[in-house]
Amino acid sequence: MSRTPDNKLPIHYLLDSFNAFFKMEASGGIALMLCTVIAMLWANSPWAETYHAVWQTKLTVGAGEWMLSKPALLWINDGLMAIFFFVVGLEIKREILVGDLSTPRQALIPIAAAIGGMVVPALVFTAFNLGSPSIAGWGIPMATDIAFALGILSLLGNRVPIGLKVFLTALAIVDDMGAILVIAIFYTSSLNLMALGIGIAGLAVMAVMNMRWGIRHSIPYLVIGVIVWFAFLKSGIHATIAGVLAAMTIPASTRMDGALFVKELRHAVGLFENAVRSDRTILTCQEQQLAMHSISHAYSEATTPLQNIEHALHPWVAFFIMPVFALANAGVTFQAELMQNLFTPVSIGVFLGLVLGKQIGVTGACWLLHKLGIAQYPDKTTLAHIYGASCLAGVGFTMSIFIATLAYPDQQQLVELSKVAILFASTVAGIWGYIALRRLPPANGLG
Repeated sequence: MSRTPDNKLPIHYLLDSFNAFFKMEASGGIALMLCTVIAMLWANSPWAETYHAVWQTKLTVGAGEWMLSKPALLWINDGLMAIFFFVVGLEIKREILVGDLSTPRQALIPIAAAIGGMVVPALVFTAFNLGSPSIAGWGIPMATDIAFALGILSLLGNRVPIGLKVFLTALAIVDDMGAILVIAIFYTSSLNLMALGIGIAGLAVMAVMNMRWGIRHSIPYLVIGVIVWFAFLKSGIHATIAGVLAAMTIPASTRMDGALFVKELRHAVGLFENAVRSDRTILTCQEQQLAMHSISHAYSEATTPLQNIEHALHPWVAFFIMPVFALANAGVTFQAELMQNLFTPVSIGVFLGLVLGKQIGVTGACWLLHKLGIAQYPDKTTLAHIYGASCLAGVGFTMSIFIATLAYPDQQQLVELSKVAILFASTVAGIWGYIALRRLPPANGLG
């Protein structure tokens, strides 16, 4: 097989292109957007019936009395999304321990912005739906889609200050925390106390495994985590909450500090180097194998299970779980009846909540804290930057659609109207935010 001058096969260039795409900040949002477009085209094509049939296909796992049979759509919304929420939980725990939410000074602005960005959209929706059964959807416009919002922000490159990216990330994480609480408290059906007790007991065991027994391998947490998920699923509390709570039990400390890690690493590298001979490979050299095991052990002891699990799961969430969720949930069929009812209190409340409510809530909260001298804007960030970020916060796609399915479990038309409003609002908010930030001078031009 022919090789190129730099000794690469053609397949290597293809793989390099894929790797470069996966490392892009915007790539998760691009994958999500692509699956959204596919879902909408499929649901409005001559093959629309197959779209709905695929997601209603029953999938069964287990045997005998321990059997779980659900449509594919619910496996995605209850199962795969639990993994998504688990990763969100890991991110929340990391940010609280060592990130942008670890000190009151760092956390004040994004927390206030997130609260404003949840309360005002909910009030806007309520204003249009008060006294109607559709009021149950008040939580829909509260959410911000972190993948889309940060993806759009990354398209602006160095035109936006690093502080704004940190601010929007922290805001989205606090926003996720708020959405999780809303789901747990307001969108929970009747409780099965026995199942809930089993789930809580499982979480307690996971906490003991971390804090008392010092177990760091991921398999025990995975096994008990599945039991916790199943128990929460049967309890009436949405199963995705189990993912967040399970994440809080994952170890976040190291057993080896930086100095000892460097010492162990140098020792192992020295052993490996001394064992190198031209007539032997690592397959036959026991000394090299032991050195590599020492390096692997040192890495395991110097890193945390939390960051290792988050790093391992993030690509699956960004490039599989969220795109599949979009593919299964974003396929709105634009029938005549739906279009005739498009300008209803539900759709108007969702649209204005996301597009205007987010802008008013986020920008207003930040301006007020800054005006009162309680907190400062992030480094090299002005109120105009905050306003642009508040527009991007109106991109509520994934979490908003998810809450819509919980708010209207037996009212499909309201779900469809909510989805249409979310799609339009997210598009408008994303474009609006991009233009608002694009018009500002480059970040390196700020004082």
